[in-house]
Amino acid sequence: MARLNFVLLIAVVFSALYLVRTQYESRRLYVELEKASAQSRKLTTEKERLQVEKRAEATPLKIEKLARDRLQMRTTTPAITQYVEYKTAPAVQKASHE
Repeated sequence: MARLNFVLLIAVVFSALYLVRTQYESRRLYVELEKASAQSRKLTTEKERLQVEKRAEATPLKIEKLARDRLQMRTTTPAITQYVEYKTAPAVQKASHE
């Protein structure tokens, strides 16, 4: 009988240790999940901020200013415009000798 009580005591101790370990692991994983969720929210906010900034930078006035300042581009005028005409060669007519 003492041997059975000892085996049951060992089983209860191992089961208690396993329960403690499982609870610790679940708490650790929960903390990691919360950290990942916070980082996800932070990245989502950053993405939205960058999209707003991108839309603000893509306005026609900003693009025109950038083209003038950095690329030294200018608007076109009829004085500097060259028109190119494309003329096709006359089509060769096939003689139908049937």
